[in-house]
Amino acid sequence: MNGGLLVAGTTSDAGKSVVTAGICRWLVRQGVKVAPFKAQNMSLNSFVTREGAEIGRAQAMQAQACRVEPTALMNPVLLKPGGERSSQVVLLGKPVGEMSARGYHGGRQRELLGTVLGCLAELRSTYDAVICEGAGSPAEINLRRTDIVNMGIARGARLPVLVVGDIDRGGVFASFFGTVALLSPEDQELVAGFLVNKFRGDVSLLEPGLDMLHGLTGRRTYGVLPFRHGLGIDEEDGLRVSLRGTVRESSTAPPVGEDVLRVAVCAIPLMSNFTDVDALAAEPGVVVRFVDRPEELADADLVVIPGTRGTVRALRWLRERGLADAIVRRAAEQRPVLGVCGGFQLLGEHIEDDVESRLGHVAGLGVLPVRVRFAREKTLTRPVGEALGERVEGYEIHHGVADVTGGEPFLTDGGGHPLDGCRVGQTWGTHWHGSLESDGFRRAFLREVAAAAGRRFVPAADTSFAALREEQLDRLGDLIEQHADTDALRRLIESGAPQGLPFIPPGAPA
Repeated sequence: MNGGLLVAGTTSDAGKSVVTAGICRWLVRQGVKVAPFKAQNMSLNSFVTREGAEIGRAQAMQAQACRVEPTALMNPVLLKPGGERSSQVVLLGKPVGEMSARGYHGGRQRELLGTVLGCLAELRSTYDAVICEGAGSPAEINLRRTDIVNMGIARGARLPVLVVGDIDRGGVFASFFGTVALLSPEDQELVAGFLVNKFRGDVSLLEPGLDMLHGLTGRRTYGVLPFRHGLGIDEEDGLRVSLRGTVRESSTAPPVGEDVLRVAVCAIPLMSNFTDVDALAAEPGVVVRFVDRPEELADADLVVIPGTRGTVRALRWLRERGLADAIVRRAAEQRPVLGVCGGFQLLGEHIEDDVESRLGHVAGLGVLPVRVRFAREKTLTRPVGEALGERVEGYEIHHGVADVTGGEPFLTDGGGHPLDGCRVGQTWGTHWHGSLESDGFRRAFLREVAAAAGRRFVPAADTSFAALREEQLDRLGDLIEQHADTDALRRLIESGAPQGLPFIPPGAPA
């Protein structure tokens, strides 16, 4: 088998990432050596591979679904928004500069087509199958000329295309038909059919519509996936998603102790790797909520300031909203605060930034004895250390270099020598993303938080975040196996799009 498939979508957030992960997990359980691929990703949630390359977290999770180690080949182009109109371009895991959307789509993107096709070819030479994920919609007619992630990659590698539609939003039949009808004849040749996502109700009521869709397009539907809570993998588009008031889905198990623990996460601008708090939400009795008003911190047992692609901008936002004063008061009152990466940096005394905001010297919140200088070279590492007597693994993605001048070391090498971060009283700061996924450390940290907050909260002794992630990926594989036509899907991956698919007018504009 030397197959491939592009999972496209009628819209952003149609479920491409989840479906791709589900197909990957289903295939690997069938004994197929499979890898994920996304030519170009726009995301503020990223991950560091073993070789020190930065890729989207969704592709890292899809690699886990494949039971393989993620590499830069799986996401050769990563765009990290720094505002509404510009992004940092990360090529093969390393930042190569900032670029406006107009500049990127005006020529730079098309130049990368050879690079991404080369990465895909290398993966296909190593694996039995490569399951590719598109971005947004393949029918973005204004961007088709420079496309390298949807039909551009499908045409370049002759991949069959499966279009996913979110029926929970409504209008799925029009979206399926319109997506195909806005593609050129050459692109339409590769669109094999459709997959309905997030269906609620009796499938028999949907079948007449699917039959009519087949009659209109000549293309079949490969499955109808039911709506399931808690099946999303790590979100990508942190710039677009408003998390105001959002509660992260938590374990349904009741708290082990007498109290719950309330965690408030400041929904700062350009928030990155907010998935760090998922490990907290996985603990029975921990309620995680995103907030943007100072009064919402009052009853929180722990306040988390997450990472951001705009540390100085986030600092200004906190001050404008009154959150900065509330955080400083919490720290003075010895009420727990945790800053991660950019959140750690803005808790310090001052920031020297000639790279990200280019505003030079900016005063921090002054809660931690830390001075930060932004370097042009980005730190991309996968460190291992110890904190609170427990082993900790994490990953670092930052331009800021911290000079810690006091307090207690937060993360050490096990011999007492500081590795990263700082602690003063009940305020902690670290550059390490993912540290809370280390079960022993997370439990020890939550015990300290509960004691400081006066809560009779007890961490569950047997919560394994890695096991919960595996269970989630298996559920995605089950979804494909039980609700998709897997025989037809496997033929599609092995043999490509069916021959003789009809053209649906009007096609793409000239």
